[in-house]
Amino acid sequence: MFTGIITGVGRIAAAQDLASPGAAAASRYGKRLTVEAPDGYLGDVGLGDSIALNGACMTVTGIEPARQRFTVEISAESLDKTAGLGEPGRINLEKALRAQERLGGHIVSGHVDGIGQVTRFAPVGESWELRVLAPSALGKYLAYKGSITVNGVSLTVNTIADSPEGTEVSINLIPHTVQNTALGDLRAGSRVNLEIDLIARYVERMLTAPSPTSKGSA
Repeated sequence: MFTGIITGVGRIAAAQDLASPGAAAASRYGKRLTVEAPDGYLGDVGLGDSIALNGACMTVTGIEPARQRFTVEISAESLDKTAGLGEPGRINLEKALRAQERLGGHIVSGHVDGIGQVTRFAPVGESWELRVLAPSALGKYLAYKGSITVNGVSLTVNTIADSPEGTEVSINLIPHTVQNTALGDLRAGSRVNLEIDLIARYVERMLTAPSPTSKGSA
């Protein structure tokens, strides 16, 4: 479980295919990612711990504390359902939430629900406006002043606009967020990982699940 409050900005230094050399249909295989972390970031990280990479929960499979590096293995399915994890580049990092820590953002599972596309990222006054076109299937879960996770960052929706192409949300980013996450690397056309509010997921299930068949008494 996560909160959407980024604890460090790392970098995918290498993405190695897990397929054996010469294997057919290498696209069916995943990759081993080597991630460079900020100084001191791995001090309390152990093998098997969970770290979210751009909002996608991954398991630490190797650690090199002296080099400030760790490795994760990402499946072909996860590569297909996420953006920005198959090649080198800066990424947002968040360690899994501990029970005694503050819930500073909102409840985030680390499971990507869909891939959005940035339609605008530009300064507005002292802040930045980020607009993202979400898939139509996610539109019903997005609400004015509700929460959405973009590349692992907990953000608040300011406006919503539905269209045949999808649902566009507008988000205001304060300078601190731009400076302390990898969101500052985004441009119009960038693909981003989206996770809807966990509560919205449960509300839909409660409203749409069939009622249990009541058994009459004899």
